Amino acid sequence: MNYLAHARLSFRHPQILLGNMISDFVKGKKKLLYPLPIQAGIMLHRSIDTFTDEHPATRQASEIFRPAYRLYSGAFVDVVYDHFLALDKTAFTPGGLLTFSHEVYQQLEQQQQWFPEPFARMFPYMKEQNWLYHYQSHQGIYNSFGGLVRRAAYIDSSEAARELFEKHYQLLESCYRQFWKDVLLFARGEYERLLQDL
Repeated sequence: MNYLAHARLSFRHPQILLGNMISDFVKGKKKLLYPLPIQAGIMLHRSIDTFTDEHPATRQASEIFRPAYRLYSGAFVDVVYDHFLALDKTAFTPGGLLTFSHEVYQQLEQQQQWFPEPFARMFPYMKEQNWLYHYQSHQGIYNSFGGLVRRAAYIDSSEAARELFEKHYQLLESCYRQFWKDVLLFARGEYERLLQDL
């Protein structure tokens, strides 16, 4: 999953949110440097990623991108899922996506002393350009595809991803809808289990 989904699956808990958002920048035992609720968010992120990768709908969606992007196909699906989540009117009540996005940035900013350096460099751009909100637009997704390509070791263009996204839009939306109800249930269970352990 990508940033919007991980934010939504933090269930408005500020420290779980932070851990969920920085997890990709916290490798191995470095998570032990953080307070327990942030560690719980890191672990929640990792559980969600494993569940996502193994879900049949994600595997089906990944096959669309696999011929062009091979091992990176799942990363493109993560971005695509954020697009459909951003358009999902049931996902961000009350207040809608714009309000939710501002709440996320505010909660993260209040804990910025815990930002790993790469996330600290990225966060101002995320907030200023309102990435979470703009996932709903095709241009926002194309920007995310471009960022993925810049970080990847073996791919140099997102043009094929754009074309595949447009061509298979309805199938990808169907995969999202199959997946989202399942990951929401899974993440809620993991979240509640982790809170009990704090």
